[in-house]
Amino acid sequence: MTSEHIRGKIREFILKNFVFEGNEHLSDDQSLLKSGVVDSTGVLELIAFVEDQFHVHFEDNELVADNFDTINRVEACVAGKLAPHGTPELGTQK
Repeated sequence: MTSEHIRGKIREFILKNFVFEGNEHLSDDQSLLKSGVVDSTGVLELIAFVEDQFHVHFEDNELVADNFDTINRVEACVAGKLAPHGTPELGTQK
């Protein structure tokens, strides 16, 4: 699965569920939280979608806002999970 495919599915979900008509201009690096596109409940919905759509599971230490704040960050988390050995340092915050 390519990064573009993953990003496209995430973008499609966000646009369908959180973005109102006329506000479709969402960059892949735009903060979903700071811009008000997604709230804390929306982040939970996004996580559930990603886990279901891509058949991945996030550990508690990976469930930090930074990992789900932009389309690119969500895609990186998913790509790390789908990589042959994953990325263990992904999502850890110091």
